[in-house]
Amino acid sequence: MGMEPPKPSSSSTSTAEPLLTRPQEVRSGPSKIFHSFRSDTSHDLVPVISLGLHGRIYNPHGAAANTTNTALARKLKGRHLQMIAIGGSIGSGTALSIGVQALGEMAVAFPVAGSFSAFATRFIDPAWGFAFGWNYAVAWLFALPLELMAGAIILEFWNLPIPGWAGILVFLMVIIFINLGNVKIYGEAEYFFSILKVIAVVGFIILGVIINCGGGQDSGYIGGRFWSNPGAFHNGFKGFCNILTTAAFSFAGTELVGLAAAEAHNPSKALPKSIRQVFWRISIFYVTSMAIVGLLVPYTSKQLIGKDDVDSKSSPFVIAIRDAGISGLDSVMNAVVLLAVLSVANSSMYGATRTLTALAEQGQAPSMFAYIDQKGRPLISIATASAIGLLAFIYLSPRRGQAFTWLLALSGLSSVFTWASICYAHIRFRSAWVHHGNSLDSLIYRSPIGVVGSWIGLISFILILTAQFWVAISPVGNTAINASERAANFFEAYLAMPVVLACWAFYKIYYRTQYVRIEDVDLTTGRNGNDFPYLWEGYKSEKETWPRWKVLYKMMC
Repeated sequence: MGMEPPKPSSSSTSTAEPLLTRPQEVRSGPSKIFHSFRSDTSHDLVPVISLGLHGRIYNPHGAAANTTNTALARKLKGRHLQMIAIGGSIGSGTALSIGVQALGEMAVAFPVAGSFSAFATRFIDPAWGFAFGWNYAVAWLFALPLELMAGAIILEFWNLPIPGWAGILVFLMVIIFINLGNVKIYGEAEYFFSILKVIAVVGFIILGVIINCGGGQDSGYIGGRFWSNPGAFHNGFKGFCNILTTAAFSFAGTELVGLAAAEAHNPSKALPKSIRQVFWRISIFYVTSMAIVGLLVPYTSKQLIGKDDVDSKSSPFVIAIRDAGISGLDSVMNAVVLLAVLSVANSSMYGATRTLTALAEQGQAPSMFAYIDQKGRPLISIATASAIGLLAFIYLSPRRGQAFTWLLALSGLSSVFTWASICYAHIRFRSAWVHHGNSLDSLIYRSPIGVVGSWIGLISFILILTAQFWVAISPVGNTAINASERAANFFEAYLAMPVVLACWAFYKIYYRTQYVRIEDVDLTTGRNGNDFPYLWEGYKSEKETWPRWKVLYKMMC
C-alpha cells in the first residue's frame, strides 16, 4: 500500500504564486487616483514651430496632426451633445442657426480638438487662428468670473445670511469638481442643467401668454400695450445697435457642440441630429421667450438694471411674474436663473480649457497647456481657468458694477468674431472640398443652406460689427461727454476688436504665416468617415422608401 504524499506545512517556503495576489498593474485607491493625473505618454506632439533660414516657420500639417491625435477622451453620447446644443441655444440669435449649420458640417467631417479655432488655422490663416482662438479662450476665461459674480448677485434675492464670498467659493468649487471629473461628468451635468432650463422656459412661455391675456391677478389684460407705450425700441435703431454687445454675449454657447466633437463617442451620428434641431430650439426657446418678455416688461421699468448696475431682482422673467402678482413663483424662476448661470459657468470652464489645449497643440500657446492626463483631462488649462475664476471676488468691491461691465465687454463681442470666422471658414472649406475633386454628396453631414447661408451669416455679422462701431464712437444720448468718457464708452463697446487685430498682426509678423491657398488646404489629416461610403449607400437606399413628410422632417430635425 502506497504512502500518501506529505502535506505542505503552514510555514512552507513554496515559491508558487498565490491565487489572490494583486497584479502589478492594479493600484490601490490613492495610488490609482494620483497615477491618473500623470501625462498620457501616448500623446506625443509633432513640432509645429521650427527655425528656418528666414526665421521661424509654422508647420500647419503638424498642427492638424496634433489636434487630430488629441488625448481627450471620447465619452460624450448623443444625448449629451443634444442637451449641450439646447442649453447653448437658450440665449442665441437667429443668425446663429446659419453658423451652427456651417460648424456642424465641418465638425462632422473633421472632429478634431479645437474645432472652429483649428478650422480657422487650417482653412484661413494660422495668424487668424491664433488671434481668433485666443480671443475665444479669453472670452470664456473671463466669462467664468462674470457668471460666478452673477450667481452671487442672484443669491441676494432671498436675503439669505450667506456672505457673497461664500457663495462664489461654493460655486467655483462645484465647477472645478465637475471639470476635474472625466468629460462624461461634464456631459451629465449639462444634461441636467439643460433639462431644467428647457422645462422652465416652456413653462414661462405658457405662463407669459396667460399673464398677457389677463390671467394675472394684478396686471389685467396687457396685449401689445407696452409695444405702443413706451414702445418696442428704446432710442430707435441706434438704441437697438447700442445693446448689441450685451446681446452678443448671449450668442456664446451653441458652438460648444463643435468643441465637444473631439470628445464625442460617435460624432458621425450624434452631431448631425443635434445641429439640425438648433433652428427650432432658437425659435422656441429664444425668439418666443424674448417676445413674451417684451410684451410683459416695458423698457422703462425701474426694476431693470442700468449701466454699471447690478441687482438680484432685475431678471425680466422675475419682474414679469412679480408684476402679475403671483407670489412664490418669482422665487422658483430666480432659482432656475441661478441654475442657468451655473450652467454657463460650467460651459465657460469647458470652452476655455479645450480651446487653450487646442491652441497649445497647434503651437499657438505655451506647450504646458497641451498637458492631458491619462483620464483625458487638460489639467494645466483647468488650473489656469480656475485661478482666473478667482476674479469673481471683485464682487466684494464697491466698484463691482464697473467690473461687471468690463468683463462683459471682454466677453461679448468675441461671440460675433467666433461666428463670423466659422461662416468664412465654411466658405473656404467648401471651396477647397470642390477644388480637390470631392463631391458634396460625400460629406457625412451637409448644411441644408450651404455656402449661400454662410455668406448671409458672414455679412450679417459684419453688419453687427459695423453697427457696434457706430454706437461706440457716437454713444446714444451722450453728446456732451468729455474725451476720457468717450474713450471709455468706445472700449466698453469695442474692446475685443483692437485686441484681436493686435494678436493677428503680432503672429503674422513674428511667424510670417501665409494666407492658406485653396490648393494647399489639408483635407486629409483628421478626416472622419473611413467607412462612410458603405454607410452612405445604405442611407440612400433607406431614404428612397421614406414618404415626403419624413424627408422634410429629417432635413430639419
